[in-house]
Amino acid sequence: MRKIVLLLIAVLLLFLYVFLDRSPSVVIEEGERTFIVDRLGERWDITQAVSIGFKSKHFQYGLGRNAFVPLDDRSLNDKTADVPTALRILGVSEGEDARAYSIPTLTGHEIANSRVGSKPIAVGY
Repeated sequence: MRKIVLLLIAVLLLFLYVFLDRSPSVVIEEGERTFIVDRLGERWDITQAVSIGFKSKHFQYGLGRNAFVPLDDRSLNDKTADVPTALRILGVSEGEDARAYSIPTLTGHEIANSRVGSKPIAVGY
């Protein structure tokens, strides 16, 4: 009985994935350029992606610009004594300067705007 229920759930999920509208974007072709338009009316140039084989009808506009608040250096600190040894991090170094960003923190921000040495960086997860 449990196998049948699991099979029915799997079939339902497959049906939802394949047949439900996944909010495709409006596609605009202007000459050689291809754009999608998000729900706020902003146009996104996808010409390069289309030129290498991506299908414009499969693009989704996503959440749009400024949907995530980036993490910045004000939330970083130099205290390493309290860092769990099993903590997953992304690290960046340049010469003697280094930065580490915990995966749990990045999960809530998606991107960190920072500096390593004199270079501005963006760390994405």
